[in-house]
Amino acid sequence: MMANVSSSNGLEKRPKLRFPGFDEPWHGKPFGDLIQEYSDRTQTEDEDTLLSAAIEGMFLNSELFGHQRGASNKGYKKIKYGTMVLSTQNLHLGNANVNLRFKNGMVSPAYKTYDITGCSIELLAHWIKSDAAKHFFYNATTVGASMCRRNVEWKTLYEQPLFLPSTDEQDKIASFLSFLTQRIDAQQKYVATLKKYKRGAVRCLLSAKSCPLRNARWTTAKMGELGSFVKGAPLSKADISEDGTPFILYGELYTTYNEVVTSVKRRTQAQVDETFLSRVGDVVIPTSGETPEEISTASCVMLPNVILAGDLYIFRGDKVDGRIMSYLLNHVVNAKIARIAQGKSVVHIQASELCKLTLTYPDKSTQNTIIGFLSSLDDRIMNEENALAFLSDLKEGLLQQLFI
Repeated sequence: MMANVSSSNGLEKRPKLRFPGFDEPWHGKPFGDLIQEYSDRTQTEDEDTLLSAAIEGMFLNSELFGHQRGASNKGYKKIKYGTMVLSTQNLHLGNANVNLRFKNGMVSPAYKTYDITGCSIELLAHWIKSDAAKHFFYNATTVGASMCRRNVEWKTLYEQPLFLPSTDEQDKIASFLSFLTQRIDAQQKYVATLKKYKRGAVRCLLSAKSCPLRNARWTTAKMGELGSFVKGAPLSKADISEDGTPFILYGELYTTYNEVVTSVKRRTQAQVDETFLSRVGDVVIPTSGETPEEISTASCVMLPNVILAGDLYIFRGDKVDGRIMSYLLNHVVNAKIARIAQGKSVVHIQASELCKLTLTYPDKSTQNTIIGFLSSLDDRIMNEENALAFLSDLKEGLLQQLFI
């Protein structure tokens, strides 16, 4: 159990949340006394693994960018496990990291790099991602050349006091947060594994060649023979309100909804023709996107009277269950959809082209069996995602209370 106490005077402070057995106040030390800047540079091209520091953490450069930024990486700064990396441009936004992910690597000379010498490396790694740290760094910046830029006052930063507990309490906090972080990482990997399994299961079950279900009967037809298309209602984000009719905008197909929609987050006071109100089993498909791959998505709306709006098509048919159609479009013929999409900066797809898509689908009984299995799998994934969200919220809350 952790005690919840909070007090302070100008020289010492106590956090809101503490482990039992620790009641000594935290003492402030100048930030500059806890770290030592260094600038060990590479001597040759591609001397080490190219890394990038971002607000979200430390990454391989290839994870964030398709290419190296800059013509050469000779003279880049070497970092190792435990190095603190501060952005000189976006420190006020939270671009500060302690590298606990890579054994070694190199970063752009635009970053400042430090050894941590005056406190627990793991504790500082957790603190640096807390709201307290964001305020700490922001307070050492001043308005820059534009409203979105702020200059770092390094002397101010190094002189600011960082309040820390005893070494034993530092280790206790760091150990607990590291355990929680490992648990979150494991949960993220588990969710990713379940989603990967689901993608494979869909492709297997909805393939006439690989489906393990006995007595399944398969039919091949053009999409245009299985139903018809209606354009979405002419509404936009400006029509969103706090209450009113449930409302789905096409952009949310990329960010909010999966293959099957059973609840809707948005509402609108707008009135539309009943043509744009969903019928159970409607499949919505975006008509535009940034990439061919992005546009290759769909969602089946399992709710009536939801306004379907924006740059999307509404597909309606009764020969194939809408959920099966959504799975087919997302996982089986998605590559075909990407190939028929047109455009460069903005990619479009026409209903006339979607009508020509060849789909192979099973009989109704087999459809129901597949839907039952995939629905159970979706429920499992949702439960594990909820567990992940709980753990992430728990960590965020602890970071707010464990640090001053």
